Amino acid sequence: MNHPSTWLMAAAFGTLLAVQPAFAADELKLATSRNCMTCHTVERRVVGPSYKSVAQKYRNDPTAVDKLTPLIRSGGSGSFGAVPMPASPQVTDAEARRLAVWILGL
Repeated sequence: MNHPSTWLMAAAFGTLLAVQPAFAADELKLATSRNCMTCHTVERRVVGPSYKSVAQKYRNDPTAVDKLTPLIRSGGSGSFGAVPMPASPQVTDAEARRLAVWILGL
């Protein structure tokens, strides 16, 4: 850790770890305020799949954020069973993208 770049990288990583829980809390609050948590939870299936199941399904898909973002707003069906996901017009495009990034990061 004597080299300045090593120290800077360690400091940046430490900052990232400190910010991550705040980010997750903000995104969970957003999901709750937009009624997403009525049908989903992070850990287990309710009406829809758990967010961790969604993250697992798309873990190797580099286009997953672009696929999920419009589905969050428009709804969809068939990806996780027969129960359709209703549209969420109260979610903005920017919020849908934030939620997709958060879900996929779980």
